[in-house]
Amino acid sequence: MENQEIVRVDQVSMKFSLASERVDSFKEYVIKTIKRQLSYDEFWALKDVSFSVSRGDAVGLVGLNGSGKSTMLKVIAGVLKPTKGSVTVGGSVAPLIELGAGFDMDLTAEENVFLNGALLGYSRQEMERCYEDIVDFSELRDFMNTPVKNFSSGMVSRLGFSIATIGTPDILIVDEVLSVGDFHFQTKCQNRIKEMLSKGTTLLFVSHSIEQVESLCNKIVWLEKGSLKMFGEAKGIAKIYSAS
Repeated sequence: MENQEIVRVDQVSMKFSLASERVDSFKEYVIKTIKRQLSYDEFWALKDVSFSVSRGDAVGLVGLNGSGKSTMLKVIAGVLKPTKGSVTVGGSVAPLIELGAGFDMDLTAEENVFLNGALLGYSRQEMERCYEDIVDFSELRDFMNTPVKNFSSGMVSRLGFSIATIGTPDILIVDEVLSVGDFHFQTKCQNRIKEMLSKGTTLLFVSHSIEQVESLCNKIVWLEKGSLKMFGEAKGIAKIYSAS
């Protein structure tokens, strides 16, 4: 079981088309589209990236802004379909990519717990069983009857993280969510992730903090301008990355 492959990224490339000229209004956009006067620049966010992740690995994705880290996570999570190449995933995935993305902002926090749980595939009974744990972890007990539209982004992230980490998924995908909230809550999130890792969850983790990556991960994928620069043991790569 130990070296069983759970994620394989095979020569993945991802192309986006960006409008190369300025359009000042929707009307102008429609007219130019009909007349085929809009031109687009091709942008390759990922170029021929390959690596594999073994069950139980904790893999940190590092690189400068625009290097393709978040795009790579979205491709693995199935949010984006790669332009070329393939991704094989051998288990259930809990993506913490945009916390609260499945929330209805007009509903209360309590109602959103059950809505979000359903979107993650949990039954009403399972969510009722976990409800108190979610409320305790999020530290939002006094706000559970408040519509989420009145929450700060930090409060939305707390609630989203608390719901998304109630189970033990095979793969946990985390994109910059540990930068939300205060230091105390960030530490709680880190400890929750470590607890999930100890139960056998595989982690794919993006953070701007190389220290955070080192403390959680045993492997690193280093992306540079969409290409794979290095992949291997976290300690060695973290040292080279910090010095670069």
